[in-house]
Amino acid sequence: MTTIPIPDILLRIALSMVLGGVIGFERERDNQPAGLRTHMILVIGACLAMILSINIGAVSHTDPGRIAAQVISGIGFLGAGAILRFGFNVKGLTTATTLWTMAIVGLVIGAGYYWIAIITTIIMLIVLAALNVIEKNYVRVNVIRNIVIDLQDRKSVLRDLRETVYKLTDKVMSFSVQKNIKSKRLRLELTARFKNSEKLEHLIEEISKIEGVRALKIE
Repeated sequence: MTTIPIPDILLRIALSMVLGGVIGFERERDNQPAGLRTHMILVIGACLAMILSINIGAVSHTDPGRIAAQVISGIGFLGAGAILRFGFNVKGLTTATTLWTMAIVGLVIGAGYYWIAIITTIIMLIVLAALNVIEKNYVRVNVIRNIVIDLQDRKSVLRDLRETVYKLTDKVMSFSVQKNIKSKRLRLELTARFKNSEKLEHLIEEISKIEGVRALKIE
């Protein structure tokens, strides 16, 4: 096994930057926590790890995959940082998987399999962009939200609010009311499931119209 020459190293780094930028741009456009720069630097780093692993293996006649193998397991901390929890909902799983997969693409480039890396990146872009449109339009995605409502206590306000909530949600998972006798204010806390975000927006609009509502918080 021979070492990788400098021109090939520069070519592989440049290709890593481009392919990482393609997926990073798509994630950046979708307002994800790991975007353009993160993906570009990640793929370049993985590519360098593979190049270093190959060159050290060629010089010392050791396993050329020892350094590169650590990239796959070590990328986990970045993936974990991209995953965010919002109440009952988890966001960032897709971005975490793109980070892990693009790290492998960087290793593939570092090993010299240019076309495999390019085709894989194109397939990932199709999955992320095209299927995202299909998912939003044809696949039902349940949205679970915690809703906190502060309102002035008056006759029938709680009944009006309860009717609105049960009419515009797909399922109410929890419903509780706290009453402050001195200030004559109520705090209603509920957890509800919606089939899409449009129904949640509709609920917010209808709750805002109810007389006595002072504050509304969505988690």
